[in-house]
Amino acid sequence: MKFYYDLHIHSDLSPCSSSDMTPNNIINMSLIKGLDIISVTDHNTAGNLRAVTGLGNKAGIKVIPGLEVTTREEVHVLCYFRGLDSAEEFGSVIYESLPSVKNNPEIFGEQNIYNSNDEITGNLEKLLINASKYTIEDIYSMVKEYCGVMIPAHINKMTNGVLGVLGFIPIDLKIDFVEVYSKLPIDNRMTEKYQVLNNSDAHQLIDISEPINYFELDDIEEIYEYLFR
Repeated sequence: MKFYYDLHIHSDLSPCSSSDMTPNNIINMSLIKGLDIISVTDHNTAGNLRAVTGLGNKAGIKVIPGLEVTTREEVHVLCYFRGLDSAEEFGSVIYESLPSVKNNPEIFGEQNIYNSNDEITGNLEKLLINASKYTIEDIYSMVKEYCGVMIPAHINKMTNGVLGVLGFIPIDLKIDFVEVYSKLPIDNRMTEKYQVLNNSDAHQLIDISEPINYFELDDIEEIYEYLFR
């Protein structure tokens, strides 16, 4: 069976996202688009995952807990987990490692936390788009400890992509997947060793993926076996 996915979506908790990227709007747009599996991967936090996951369960959309971490080298990596608790605990560790620089909403945007009714219940003080103190190798090892998987994000972007920043994928990283930004070209030789994910990196509702990219699985629950090899 084909299960359509988008595993890189930002909520309004990411300061660079649109204010309409609320939990309900994300789930409803995913339904409209015909997606089966999604992940909300905010910058350096898992703060809106609980609301999104609960709504996804009710709507019949599988939500993979995740976040997008900025490493010390300024590389973006997607971190996915089997369970919500693991993602939230890891997210707290990452958030605590961010520099004590306050967000300025007028410049960077709001960093809002929502409940399942799309009511703002709080916001995060530290600027989430800063880099954590951990290297890409650190993040890889830490995610493994939480039984998760780390996937380099939009590797073909010059800004924050591992190829643009480091020029290569470190050989010490025993990774199976990379994410490619579909709107930019990439030399296929850079991805031939890996399974490739094509996600939207949506910061606006309209940018959430159409039902184009899919996993071929017998059952939707097999997504865990597929991702967490």
